[in-house]
Amino acid sequence: MLLKSVQIDHFKHVLDSTLVEIQPDITCLVGKNESGKTAFLEALRRLKPAQGNVDFSIGKHYPAWLEKMHKRQGKNLEQSKPIQVVFELSDADVAAVEAVFGQGVLTSRTFGLSRRYDNRYIHDFEASEETAVANAIACVDLPKKVMTATAGAKTFTELSKALALVAEKNGEDQQVQTACKALTDEIVKLTPEESSFTSRVWKLLFARVPKFFFYSDYSRLPGKVRIRELLEADAEKLDEDDQTALSLLKLAGSDQDYLLDPDYETRKRELENVANAISQDVLQYWTTNTDLRVLIDISQTTEKRPDGQHAVHDEMHVRMYDNRHMLSLPFDERSSGFQWFFSFLTAFSRYEYDDTPVIILLDEPALGLHAKAQKDFLRFIEERLAKRCQVIYTTHSPFMIEPDRLERARLVEDKGRDTGSVTTSDVLTTDRDTLFPLQAALGYDIAQHLFIAKDNLVVEGPSDFLFMQTISARLIEDGREGLDPRWSIMPLGGADVIPAFVALLGNHLDVTVVVDSRKEGHQKLTGLAKAGFLAEKRIITIGEVANAKMADIEDLFTKDDYVALYNAAFGRKIKTADLTGTDPIVQQIARAEGVGRYDHNAPAEILLRERAEGVAALSAGTLGAFETLFKRINGTLA
Repeated sequence: MLLKSVQIDHFKHVLDSTLVEIQPDITCLVGKNESGKTAFLEALRRLKPAQGNVDFSIGKHYPAWLEKMHKRQGKNLEQSKPIQVVFELSDADVAAVEAVFGQGVLTSRTFGLSRRYDNRYIHDFEASEETAVANAIACVDLPKKVMTATAGAKTFTELSKALALVAEKNGEDQQVQTACKALTDEIVKLTPEESSFTSRVWKLLFARVPKFFFYSDYSRLPGKVRIRELLEADAEKLDEDDQTALSLLKLAGSDQDYLLDPDYETRKRELENVANAISQDVLQYWTTNTDLRVLIDISQTTEKRPDGQHAVHDEMHVRMYDNRHMLSLPFDERSSGFQWFFSFLTAFSRYEYDDTPVIILLDEPALGLHAKAQKDFLRFIEERLAKRCQVIYTTHSPFMIEPDRLERARLVEDKGRDTGSVTTSDVLTTDRDTLFPLQAALGYDIAQHLFIAKDNLVVEGPSDFLFMQTISARLIEDGREGLDPRWSIMPLGGADVIPAFVALLGNHLDVTVVVDSRKEGHQKLTGLAKAGFLAEKRIITIGEVANAKMADIEDLFTKDDYVALYNAAFGRKIKTADLTGTDPIVQQIARAEGVGRYDHNAPAEILLRERAEGVAALSAGTLGAFETLFKRINGTLA
């Protein structure tokens, strides 16, 4: 199942999160401290927790300042639904139901699931019991009398009654009795123990609902663990630290018999196998210090029991050996950032190689890591976690945000006691402090490109950047020519800024400039080219591609395509036929709307936000025009 949307209602200081769309791979909740990010994950975790039995509690989780008032108003708080989600069923989910009830039973791929404060579940799905009944009847070879008697049955209850009636009327007809018995057995098999069709489908689907694996900064691998007690304990009753330690022992497929073997050498060798496996795993993503390796040792301690006897315990000790400094330290004396990363990798390993459906919830991951190590962890999320399952994480660090994947970001803001914590993807409704991590991430990305990248593509503004990036990705997916990966695109905020940028840095960087076809900006750029700041061939105007004297980036779209984006961005219904003139399309639209100018970035943001649907709808003419532009741009590479 794929988690599509989440709504939190009256949980801690989240009064109504509104419907929050979840990305199919990675979703990032961005916000200030105490904004409600952790509350969002905590509520979602309780839908179906992977660790332990974590329930909802009115006394602990219902908004405290509203609890008494709502009770006085007669509201039944037990029936409030603090978590409501929508899943999209996969082919395997549908097949699991059809394996029991036959084809065509599920009439929708949408599966809604809620959990109330009394911890009971509420489900919402569309299934045809009539189809299931027909499939069941088709499984048995029925004589005509039984076929006629059961023809109108639309539910299993109606079918059972019809069978009982026809069997009673035809008590001497052995063929009828045999057929009725066979079909009755089929009904009992499909809806056992007096369960209804709906409850059976619900159980089949709920068994496939992913568990939510929650991990926070407080879940750490202990430096010392009693091996036998850990291996023999009920894993579901262990606390999070001990579950992490158990995952460590299972990480390399360690053999329990070897770990508990009375022979020291056997146990030691098995622990070294575990240590070697996790050392290789950690160092793939821990580039801060590649001279580390894991050491796992065992010792024995003697403990006097209350009955006067002595018990001997095997203890596992985790240490880290640093080749750079030629010494080892206990695991819990390493940096807090490394402890967190190592512990999470270990804890996650229990799910990585099995088929347990799971969704990972990370609360402020990598907070103790250096900026570069946070980027390493983002790579780990992308390459390892998201390949296995959906990931939702919270952050307020700009280094945990990917500037080229901003559609994954959801902004979380506490809007006060009356409104509560709100989660949105709309940057226009969010305060500046909440936006700061996104702005910082973009600023850092631009700065990195500015001073490190060899090949720089300068464009006028955000809309140019978004259009190029989004459509280039689509062309490359189709096996056509998009922007060469060597390009670093820098939107500078307007044509007036570009000449100053080129004059300041053009001698130090390889720069290609793409500008709209306007006379005023070209004269300055041409002058810079003559002065040796910029090669003439590296000045590209949109008019070259659009075959027009005056053209903007928007003129590379067919009129129908761009009008569709404009309407989606502003909720308008203008038609291509409403546009007149031969000037750029943005001016034609402004004239048709009776305005001097509109926000040119809004259509680009719509294309980015709804990338899958928006790009798929683009016509061959639009894609061809952008491909021509990208070929011209790539042709300027040295």
